[in-house]
Amino acid sequence: MTSIKKALLIPAAALLFIGTAQADDTMDINRIDHILERTSAYGFTYLEEIEIKRPGQAEVEGWLDDEWNAEVRFDLENGDTLSEKRERLITGAWGMSDEEVRSAFELARSEGMTTFEEIAIDESGMIDIEGRDANGRELEIRLRQGAAQISHIERD
Repeated sequence: MTSIKKALLIPAAALLFIGTAQADDTMDINRIDHILERTSAYGFTYLEEIEIKRPGQAEVEGWLDDEWNAEVRFDLENGDTLSEKRERLITGAWGMSDEEVRSAFELARSEGMTTFEEIAIDESGMIDIEGRDANGRELEIRLRQGAAQISHIERD
């Protein structure tokens, strides 16, 4: 093999590996109810972030009540709690209800999103969803909490 072929082969293999790794950190958007069942059973009342960490695992941050904030990693296949951190805060609960998460995903689905990596809300009420369409193209969707339409879409 010539040195030019080797020089081209190594970056191509690296890109293939990176593309495969990214695909593993997504979940079918239709499985959001499965995740919300786990978060509800754990005791979450408001969700700040749901992030897919690897196939079958999600890390969730949110509120258990008005004082306790938690960050928990779930194994979605067997229901195990893999890690958890709780912190008592005086700021008070905020975030998305289960129904607001479902509504945000309905809007994302209407724009072609089929898998997601993360959904998060900031303290101002802006929700960001990162995912992919059926062709594997990245989608980033932004909307205001409670809104019936999307504020911004970025397609890569």
